[in-house]
Amino acid sequence: MGRTFRVRRIVSDTAIATIARDGNWFAHRYDPEHDAVHFVRLSRNAHRAATFLTDEYLPEGLEKIVLARQAVVEATPPANAPHFIFHSAFCCSTLLARAFDLEGVSMGLKEPPIYNDIVGWKHRGGGPPARIAQVLDHATTLLARPLGVNETAIIKPSNVANGFAQGLLAMRPTSKALLLHAPLEVYLRSIAKKQIDGRLWVRDLLVKQLKDGLIDLGFTSEDYLRQTDLQVAAVGWLAQHALFARLVEAFGPERVKTLDSEHLLDRPEANLKALGRFFGLALSDDQTGTIVRGAAFHTHSKSQAAFGKQQRTAEYDQAASHHADEIGKAIVWATAVAQSAGVPMALGASVRG
Repeated sequence: MGRTFRVRRIVSDTAIATIARDGNWFAHRYDPEHDAVHFVRLSRNAHRAATFLTDEYLPEGLEKIVLARQAVVEATPPANAPHFIFHSAFCCSTLLARAFDLEGVSMGLKEPPIYNDIVGWKHRGGGPPARIAQVLDHATTLLARPLGVNETAIIKPSNVANGFAQGLLAMRPTSKALLLHAPLEVYLRSIAKKQIDGRLWVRDLLVKQLKDGLIDLGFTSEDYLRQTDLQVAAVGWLAQHALFARLVEAFGPERVKTLDSEHLLDRPEANLKALGRFFGLALSDDQTGTIVRGAAFHTHSKSQAAFGKQQRTAEYDQAASHHADEIGKAIVWATAVAQSAGVPMALGASVRG
């Protein structure tokens, strides 16, 4: 369901400067036709309440202000370098972004759609690569503006923006990234659990990954039409794993760390402390304990209902029992593909606490 916004286009230099200095004016969408950024005003509570920062999860009737991209970026003051959570999907990435909602320290941005707009623009032939890179850089500058004094933005893009990961890290030499993923079996269970929606989603992801040139597993386009839904899901997982391995190699463990969802849930407090150190946030024991006992780890990221590790395991086990044969065969097949294509099934540079 879409949302109704009250739209104003701003040209006053004073008004542009006021919005540029205020991180509560969230850089929501990019309009390539007019080279403009759409801002909506979101309080910390509004960020907290939104499952994702996409239109359907925002309150009705928000004022949307449209600013020329170049003008607002030029008026934006310096901010702390943002850090990133790149992810394979269905791996507790939203949980982790919620965990970094720490007033006075950091704010986790949950899948800002401005990145998706730039991905779509690129896929439609959005112009020279240098221009796309500049717009991506400017979008990141706007997302990095803090909600509170001296806070650090922890940006969790949608995984359809993973093709931008290397560019984002190259543009921001002091930014760091966590590469969060689910083990292959857990990922396939999650897709199977979502039934037709999950199966359609992995095919849509495949199309986007092919457009981004992220898949190099030795298949032809016709081969993908012959593969089952869970084989296609495994292809997407392998493509993301291969990308993550390249990022570790390119930037090293000082700037890029990896973590799998199951270890995060097994040792949440130790992993949060390790991530705090990695991102330079210096979380206290009290802060990490409060996070682990709080809503991020004990409510469903999407429904906000009571939900923890036990409920998640039960859901996944049920999916496994219904689709065990298909999942098992897809894992055997994917393991052979990974070996042939040189994709590591286990990633290095672990942040494990």
